[in-house]
Amino acid sequence: MSFDSQRTIFEKAGQSQVFTFWDELNDKQKSSLLSDLGKIDPSRVSNIFNVATSSSSPSVSAKVDPLPDSMLDSVIKAPKETTKKWRDLGLKLIAEGKVGVILLAGGQGTRLGSSAPKGCYDIQLPSHKSLFQLQGERIARLQKIASEFSSDQEVIIPWYVMTSEPTREATESFFKEHNYFGLDSKNVFFFNQGVLPAFTNDGKIILETKSSVSVAPDGNGGIYAALKKEGVIADLERRKIPYLHAYCVDNCLVKVADPVFIGYCVEKNADCGAKVVPKAHAHEQVGVICLRNGKPGVVEYSEIDPKVSEQTKSDGTLVYNAGNIANHFYTLDFLKHIDEIEGQLEYHIAKKKIKHVNLQSGAEVKPDSPNGIKLELFIFDVIPYAERFVVLETDRKEEFSPLKNAPGTKSDNPETSRADILAQHVRFARAAGATIEIGPGQSVDQVPVFELSPLVTYDGEGLEKFNGRVINTPFVLNNNLAGF
Repeated sequence: MSFDSQRTIFEKAGQSQVFTFWDELNDKQKSSLLSDLGKIDPSRVSNIFNVATSSSSPSVSAKVDPLPDSMLDSVIKAPKETTKKWRDLGLKLIAEGKVGVILLAGGQGTRLGSSAPKGCYDIQLPSHKSLFQLQGERIARLQKIASEFSSDQEVIIPWYVMTSEPTREATESFFKEHNYFGLDSKNVFFFNQGVLPAFTNDGKIILETKSSVSVAPDGNGGIYAALKKEGVIADLERRKIPYLHAYCVDNCLVKVADPVFIGYCVEKNADCGAKVVPKAHAHEQVGVICLRNGKPGVVEYSEIDPKVSEQTKSDGTLVYNAGNIANHFYTLDFLKHIDEIEGQLEYHIAKKKIKHVNLQSGAEVKPDSPNGIKLELFIFDVIPYAERFVVLETDRKEEFSPLKNAPGTKSDNPETSRADILAQHVRFARAAGATIEIGPGQSVDQVPVFELSPLVTYDGEGLEKFNGRVINTPFVLNNNLAGF
């Protein structure tokens, strides 16, 4: 878009200050500024700012109520025949090519001491498989399982990987170097998370330098705008895929495209669904899915009165027990219509120290205190707008082990992720009839060094050869059971 066109658009939106230094810029700098501005719809972002900062925005203190029973089911409590029914339905839909997967993988491993994309991180399993590889191989295995429900056509679960500008190139390179973890590259689709400009406290877009705009990722809820802008919605329509599973890369136990979850949501005719885990305790610092101001949504732990958090049911479980793990189901129709409600979505305000150029002096400034606002949307912010929202409770030890913190910290670190996967694989083997003997160098109070490739088993199936066997650790089964 030309300079004149851009200038007209930004002036109409009250954002003409972005051209303050135009006459001082050389051709390369002008081109860079126009490139930055071309990625911004000033009317849209100004509206987002105005809604987020207006007095009519929802207050921080929310009225909370428990989820109605009609909205919540539990894999933990459901009869086996019920979960099998959900699983079979999910596998049938996968076999018919009706399920896709969206991975939120825009973050870097900075808190883990790595500059690489978080999905590249090695949690020190015996196989040294990365998070990306574990998840890719689960997709490959699930395609094979679902093929039993398909008469002739190849089973494909397309994988839509959301990156960010800083992680895009490294993520794509990692997938190529590892041959897409055995998946067909044409069924792996990379797309970028969106960004929003930083604002002054009165809503003006901030220039970081004379020729660049200060921008930041728009939160994991930016996925919704990105799906349309980056062509994912169009690809889903082309493939005729009506159902999606979305999850975050840092959960090493995630059941990618979980057929139980897919089948449950479709049986319930849901347009949006969420998986949850029971809270570890009343004051666990995790968001809770409940009724928020009369509608389903996520209430952060800081928004709930401690006495309310401690309320229990007659069976002793917490009333507000549905711990949010950012694991979601959507119909394509629901995703296609989110842009119609964007003006109502509650963007979250973060007051930050924002590096900028002084518009009067032209000097670059690194402030010592917050001087501006960054806005972000969370993936759960669309939940109140679903017409048929459902929640499925699952077992934490089988499906949720987040990687948030550096090695050696108290929790949610590489050590806990590694231990949780190994412990799960021991449970799989024992359930199949194996006896696990602790090998030399390990004490009985340590998690046995016992790893099964996701290419061998998705959630414990296919291990009949283990029945009656005694297996000594350390033990690593890589890609198949041949010769076992």
